[in-house]
Amino acid sequence: MAGQSNAAPAVIKRKKVVQGGGHHGGAWKVAYADFVTAMMAFFMLMWLLNATTEKQRKGLADYFNPTIPMNRVSGGGDGAFGGNSVFHDQTMTQTGTGAVNDRATVEEKARGELGESGEAAEEQARLEEVDKMLRARAGESMTMQRLLRHVVTRITDEGLVIEIFDLPGVPLFFGDTAEPEPVLNDIARLLAEILPITTNRIAVNGHVRSYPITLIRNPVWDLSAARAQGMRGLIESAGLPAERLQRVSGFADRKPATPDPTVVRNNRLEVILLRRDR
Repeated sequence: MAGQSNAAPAVIKRKKVVQGGGHHGGAWKVAYADFVTAMMAFFMLMWLLNATTEKQRKGLADYFNPTIPMNRVSGGGDGAFGGNSVFHDQTMTQTGTGAVNDRATVEEKARGELGESGEAAEEQARLEEVDKMLRARAGESMTMQRLLRHVVTRITDEGLVIEIFDLPGVPLFFGDTAEPEPVLNDIARLLAEILPITTNRIAVNGHVRSYPITLIRNPVWDLSAARAQGMRGLIESAGLPAERLQRVSGFADRKPATPDPTVVRNNRLEVILLRRDR
C-alpha cells in the first residue's frame, strides 16, 4: 500500500435523474402559449369589430353560418316549404326574384306577361332612349346647342327628370313674372317633339330662388306655381296631349339646387316622365 500513496484518488460520479422535468415540468409553457394565443385572438376580434362595417360583419357571420339548403327540391309535404321547391318560380333562393319574372318564356313575352321586372326593364330602356335623344339634339346646330345649355337630365326613382334652368343673363321668364322668354318656348316645342315616343305620365314642377326676407310679401309660392302652370300650357300648345299631365306643382324656394339659395340657377322647371308606379 505504501507504494500506491501517490496514486490519484478515485472519483465516483452519480447522475441525478429528475422526474417531471423540474419546476413542475413544462406544462406551464403549454398553458402560457394557449393564453397568448387566446389574447391574440381577442385583440384581433376587437380590431375587426372596430375596422369593419355592419354589412361586412353580417357577411362574415353568414359565411360561418351558411343557410344553403342541402336539397334543391323539398319534400311534398306541408312542412317548411309547403311542398314547393326552394327554387320556386315566384321566389328564387339566390336572387329573391321569381323565375317567371327573371326568365320569361317566349309565350309569356308574346302575351305581354313579362312580370314586374320585365316591365321595369322596358320602362327604364324607354326613359334612357328619351334621355339619349335629347342629348343628341345638342349636336344638330348651334341654335339647338344654345337651347340645351339650359337643360340637364337625370334618371331617378321617380322617373326621367328634365331640368330647365336660368343662366346668368339668359332667363327663362321676363323678370320676376311667369311670362316666358322665347328660349323657353323653343325648349317646350323641343320637348313636345321628343316626349311622344313614350306614354308615361308627366309632372311639371316649378322652383324659384329665395328672395330677401325684407319683402312685405314673398312671391315664391305663387311664382313657382304660376311658372309650372305656364310650362304645362307651353308643352300642351306645342302638341303634347293634355291627358298625359299627371300633376303640376310649385315648390317655391324649398328645394334649392345650389348652396346659395338666392342665385338664379335656382329658377328652374322640372318636366318629369313618371314611372308607371308613380
